[in-house]
Amino acid sequence: MADRKARAAGKRARKAKGAASTLARKARQRVSDGTVKAAKASLARARDIGDGARRAMHPESLPTPHISLIRSPSRPSRRSKMGNSIRVASYNVHRWAGVNGRGKPDFNRAAEVIADLNADLIALQEVLRPFDGGNALEDLAQDLGLHLAFAANRVHKRGELGNAILSRFPITSISVLDLLSSRIERRCALAAGFDTGSGVLGVVATHLSLVDRIRHRQVEMLLEHPQWNAGPAVLVGDMNAWRECKASQSLEDTLHRHNNVDWPATFPSSRPILALDRIYAGGAKVVSVKVHTSPAARRASDHLPVIARIRIDRGN
Repeated sequence: MADRKARAAGKRARKAKGAASTLARKARQRVSDGTVKAAKASLARARDIGDGARRAMHPESLPTPHISLIRSPSRPSRRSKMGNSIRVASYNVHRWAGVNGRGKPDFNRAAEVIADLNADLIALQEVLRPFDGGNALEDLAQDLGLHLAFAANRVHKRGELGNAILSRFPITSISVLDLLSSRIERRCALAAGFDTGSGVLGVVATHLSLVDRIRHRQVEMLLEHPQWNAGPAVLVGDMNAWRECKASQSLEDTLHRHNNVDWPATFPSSRPILALDRIYAGGAKVVSVKVHTSPAARRASDHLPVIARIRIDRGN
């Protein structure tokens, strides 16, 4: 009897030991599987971080600024021939979002200002081209009989964001230059050529960096652009020259500015104190520069537009 009880107890003990071993093996397998999954997740996160770091270190891996739109009006402006004197304007439209930039885009406010400028050539910065297919700027260009070119810098949550040129004169050539883009700032220059009747006028529209060192390098890149060696040219845009710096000094030393004593202040539009928006020329003369200060302009953007009278030297 005692032997049978001992054998039965031993059998139960062996079964318990086997069950315990099975449970331990399954537990170890679960831990191993979890470790593998955690390791895979960590590797995926590491790859994402590495890709982000590589993009930050090598901005060329980011989408390159590109020409997104070129349009000619169905009924061109009556003034299709360029004279010796033209009106050139620069206007940062602040994504059509008004003074504070936080509201819903309202194109009509800025459109009124653009029409009032009555300029032959207009460079626009921070232009928003919506994803929804509507393109109010294209419609405005058609209404005013203006040629239009748009270069996208980057993708905004509401659409493409970039620079545009509006012109009474046909665009004979167009190109875009990536200006040291990074994950923090996406900048480019949109360069267009126009037939003067005796040569080509180049117009380079841009929006420069907020950082002094980068802005200086961008100016060097712009001054090396072939457009400056092809004949008279105009540099137009938001130069972000909020103080005297190497970039603005290079522009002052190399290009013709104007006969005014000081640049007109354009920012902020409600009470301008900084001359961020400027117009320079090479192989041509900036006769005068003035700021457009209509009530509509003070509401439509955080920048006021500037307008320059440019005299083209036909001998160049």
